[in-house]
Amino acid sequence: MRHLQRDNEELKTQLNLQKTQLNVQKTQLNDQKRQGEVALTKLTELKGLKTQLNLQKTQLDELKRRSEVAQIKLTAQAAEVTYLKSRSNITESQVETLRRDREVKQVAFSASLLASGHGTIGPFNTQTTLVYRHVVTNIGNAYNPNTGLFTAPVRGAYHFQFKVGAHGDASHPSAAALFKNGQHIFIAYEHQPSHFGTSSNGVSLLLEKGDVVFLRLWQNARIFDDGNHHSTFSGHLLFTM
Repeated sequence: MRHLQRDNEELKTQLNLQKTQLNVQKTQLNDQKRQGEVALTKLTELKGLKTQLNLQKTQLDELKRRSEVAQIKLTAQAAEVTYLKSRSNITESQVETLRRDREVKQVAFSASLLASGHGTIGPFNTQTTLVYRHVVTNIGNAYNPNTGLFTAPVRGAYHFQFKVGAHGDASHPSAAALFKNGQHIFIAYEHQPSHFGTSSNGVSLLLEKGDVVFLRLWQNARIFDDGNHHSTFSGHLLFTM
């Protein structure tokens, strides 16, 4: 009987111990369950964050793409503005060139020797530059009535004419020569002992810009002029080159 009671007590003790162990395991399982739930919650939050990050990345990629497109458009617009500006500059330059060409293509002058009155110049023992002071036409202002010099404003072909008049003289002819930059080109020469005589000449010259053309009274010669303008010097631009 005592032996049976002892066995029951041992069995009861073992059962209590197992019960206690089961309670401990149950508590551990509950803790693990809570930890799993917490982990699951965190995992869900992480998935949400990942989704937000992916969405933000997509939005950033779209913004980047739009920015690149906008940059391309700005570059194209800048290039177009530069092109239009260059075309505008070219157009302005062309207009200015055409204006200058039009101005320099309008070159013509004509003048007689004396500004007023009448008189004879010469003779001199050396060639003397003639200054034609009565200017009838001076388009382009290439002729200088103070020096008698015509200065080419542009490279081109020019035509010049000159006429010399004087009363006859047995000792002195009437003569004038045309010079280009000091180089003798043509002469108009006439010599008769009496009466009024004239001579003339003309020439077409290729002139560079800045070349000078003028007339000189020939040595020992005379030239006459009055209100009828017998002695003249004329020239004009034929065409530019």
